[in-house]
Amino acid sequence: MNKPIIALDFPSEIEVFQFLNQFDEKLFVKVGMELFYQEGPDIVRKIKDLGHDIFLDLKLHDIPNTVKSAMKGLARLGVDLVNVHAAGGKNMMEAAIEGLEAGSADKRPMLIAVTQLTSTTEEQMQKEQKIPLSLLDSVLHYAQLTKDAGLDGVVCSVHEAKNIADVCGETFLRVTPGIRLPGGDAHDQKRIATPDYARINGSSYIVIGRAVTKAENPVEAYKKVCQLWEGI
Repeated sequence: MNKPIIALDFPSEIEVFQFLNQFDEKLFVKVGMELFYQEGPDIVRKIKDLGHDIFLDLKLHDIPNTVKSAMKGLARLGVDLVNVHAAGGKNMMEAAIEGLEAGSADKRPMLIAVTQLTSTTEEQMQKEQKIPLSLLDSVLHYAQLTKDAGLDGVVCSVHEAKNIADVCGETFLRVTPGIRLPGGDAHDQKRIATPDYARINGSSYIVIGRAVTKAENPVEAYKKVCQLWEGI
């Protein structure tokens, strides 16, 4: 069972290490835009120096050559997982892989693509993106496009994970944010689920944030997430 990924949605390095120093084990953590844009690449290097795995969640979406060049640089940070927006298209995603391979000294980081954000509802998608499909059909289309481009998987909601596995195969990763502990606040997410629901419904990795990082006892909250995720 893959480790739950903890979203380090903190604004500063000080808060990150105050959080990480509470744990006596190696974690899989997510560094997103908020932290990366405040602290820069050094925060990634410092977290890696502690032995933690890192999902660098920057959701690149630009012309293929720009994404290729950016990925070449990100690969040199030694992260384990990175992502792009599938809406950038097949050529962009293929360029992202080329950049990662060019920048990697050894095995390239895993690369996944965002299908639809877990904060997006079907009504929003149809109205604002002008996509005349169901949300599930849009997600499955992006997932197949991502697989055709040679990526390792997608970011999706738990509620689409099993469908994606049926279409793209079990080895195609389904990384699912929007994870909450039972009774937890949904915050700004629309399509949420608990760790045990995610396990049953086909997630490969789960991403959990405030339910752990803002908990009164983050270590105990993380243990609870792991128990539910592992079916203990």
